[in-house]
Amino acid sequence: MTAVAVAPAGRPLADTLTMLRRNLLRAVRYPGLTGFTVGIPVVLMLLFVYVFGGALGAGVAPGVTAGAQGRAAYLDYITPAIVLFAVVGAAQSVAITAAMDATSGIMARFKTMAIAPGSVLGGPVLGTVVQGLVAVVAVLGLAVALGLRPAAGAGGWLAVAGLAALVTFALSWLCVAMGLAARSVETASNTPMLLTALPFLGSGFVPVETMPAGVRWFAEHQPFTPVIETTRSLLAGTGLDTSTTVQALAWTVAIGAAGYAWSRSLYRRERR
Repeated sequence: MTAVAVAPAGRPLADTLTMLRRNLLRAVRYPGLTGFTVGIPVVLMLLFVYVFGGALGAGVAPGVTAGAQGRAAYLDYITPAIVLFAVVGAAQSVAITAAMDATSGIMARFKTMAIAPGSVLGGPVLGTVVQGLVAVVAVLGLAVALGLRPAAGAGGWLAVAGLAALVTFALSWLCVAMGLAARSVETASNTPMLLTALPFLGSGFVPVETMPAGVRWFAEHQPFTPVIETTRSLLAGTGLDTSTTVQALAWTVAIGAAGYAWSRSLYRRERR
């Protein structure tokens, strides 16, 4: 009887670190994609603060007059939404890289190698978390340069970083699934853009109280609103609302779990 050789199953931790390194090297080799991740939130912040901020700031902060005071107040209000945009942009990039791997055949090649299956997807997700945190630091650095003066202490800053990392991790799994489900890289780059609409349809740019009833209901119950409100409270140094924080964490866990299950299912399926 001829013995059948069985390939080793791989080393999950080492394989994940290898895939993480591959993802980070790809970000260095394709600086345009990384620059896009950081550049869009920066442009949005400058646009909304300097073009719309003078007028909108007077609406979000009672007693503030239009003009310089309005811009300062609106900078405080809008920063959490721009932070979320940075996170969404980073997650969008992993959908593109996942589609590139799937359509080029390299992912099929990985399946034949002695690599831990979870590392093929987990490495890029962790790499996206790193890129997302870099984008968040860039956005917060710009906000401080424009005049933002957060009252958060050390614990608050750690909580902001932890929440940003958790949201990036969850959205990255969802976007990996979108990338694997797409039939082309172009489709993969467009599908996650639906996520960029959610901060506008929430409390990111204007208070939900100013919206019509139907839009307000959606804004109050969609995933990004509690994340934005929790980030806003952390940066302001005010006490967290327990209900809002629980909603933010629950939505994040649910999105991450659904994205993970979907992406693993797509990875196991043969691409036709």
